[in-house]
Amino acid sequence: MSPATREAVLTRRILPELLRVADVDPDLLVSDFARDDEPGLPGRLARAEVLFTGWGCPPLDEEALRRMPRLRAVVHSAGSVKHHVTAACWERGLLVSSAAAANAVPVAEYTLAAILFANKRVLESAHAYRSRRGPVDLLRHYPEVGNYRRTVGLVGASLIGRRVMELLRPFDLRVLVHDPYADPAEVAALGGEPCPLDELLRRSDVVSLHAPALPETRHLLDASRLALMPDGATLVNTARGSLVDTAALTEELVAGRLHAVLDHTEPEVLPAASPLFDLPNVLLTPHVAGSLGGELDRLAASAVEELERYARGLGFRYPVDPGRLARSA
Repeated sequence: MSPATREAVLTRRILPELLRVADVDPDLLVSDFARDDEPGLPGRLARAEVLFTGWGCPPLDEEALRRMPRLRAVVHSAGSVKHHVTAACWERGLLVSSAAAANAVPVAEYTLAAILFANKRVLESAHAYRSRRGPVDLLRHYPEVGNYRRTVGLVGASLIGRRVMELLRPFDLRVLVHDPYADPAEVAALGGEPCPLDELLRRSDVVSLHAPALPETRHLLDASRLALMPDGATLVNTARGSLVDTAALTEELVAGRLHAVLDHTEPEVLPAASPLFDLPNVLLTPHVAGSLGGELDRLAASAVEELERYARGLGFRYPVDPGRLARSA
């Protein structure tokens, strides 16, 4: 992992737990498997049975794995493993675990808040109140305000999408779900109604994106699909900016026809001149939905628990399935 990742993830609360379950040198940080100038590094890599990885881990390609002949498992203290787990790892038969389920928790919490605030028109009413500095006729300006029997559309029954479904259970909301790979019976058991994408867009008051960034999902919501959303509907994106045609969405938002809560955009940092920064119907956040601060302890604790399961001869609770990796985040 990177030095910054070690500082953020292996805190004084987590490091003692890691030392309890593993024979590990806490001062050893590897950010380049090919380095030969690090004293003793080749020998320590040669003895390594498990890698405890995080953001900034270099690719585990054939050359890297050649230096680690005893390596049997990779325990990742973050979400996606696509940046460092290569085909060579699966060919070696390595066991891989990810903390993606732990990272899904804060993203789903952010999404829940965004959905409830969107239907309550919190952003717009707050802006109106701040602008007028006087009474706001809520019923006249927001006659449809509220969360009672509104419809939420989730695009993607991913780990995060499923967690969102769980969090939405206590509310009087109808939940539509589009995911071409999800089992309809499983979606229904979670409280969702399987639905084709275009129909979901037409019927939803709030649409929340939880699909991976793949070639086939690029601009999944283009101009024609955004046009299907009802006037006043809200788009929530905590997934990837590439899922949405930014230019087409900007047109809809500038016109005031749609609303948006965007934690991800394309580009990831919008140009300073983007009108989205100043629109009252848009909430932009700088990629804060995922684990931050104290929430990183949840990721690290999950990874340490997986390492302990490995040490006890148990299977991982959150294994990465190489067969599903190509269509996941």
